[in-house]
Amino acid sequence: MDKGRLVLWILAAVLGLALVGALVYKAWPLLYPELAGVAPLDPTCDLRAGPCWARLPGAGEIRFGIEPRSLPAAQPLRLEVRTAGLGAAEISVDFSGVDMNMGFNRIQLQQTEPGRFEGGGTLPVCVRSRMLWEAKVLVRTPEGLVAAPFRFETASPGS
Repeated sequence: MDKGRLVLWILAAVLGLALVGALVYKAWPLLYPELAGVAPLDPTCDLRAGPCWARLPGAGEIRFGIEPRSLPAAQPLRLEVRTAGLGAAEISVDFSGVDMNMGFNRIQLQQTEPGRFEGGGTLPVCVRSRMLWEAKVLVRTPEGLVAAPFRFETASPGS
């Protein structure tokens, strides 16, 4: 390989790495937002029984519910979030596998009345018969972004 081609390959590699670095830099806040507060996980929460509440340290509460309560994968889900004491401007729900990466699954909810947000989405299908999920409710408030985690399990039919 002559010297000119080698320089071009090196230049292409450097530009490619710079592009990847820029994409990671831009995507980082979306994937890993800086949080002003996080509610503790309530191990007694059972979203199959009904909505659950999370209390943020200091002030504010978040109520999260999913319908249908059977929590099926790859079928439409209705999500509802109610807030108290937060001044919520926008809300999204980030679904992630607790012990398996299931990709980016964030659903933006729409405000239907003050303190109430609704939306729809689906959970991806998993190859496991049972899957432990975490739904992280992300609430944009005047003080910053706060989060409340809610855990639940899905099971494939017949398991």
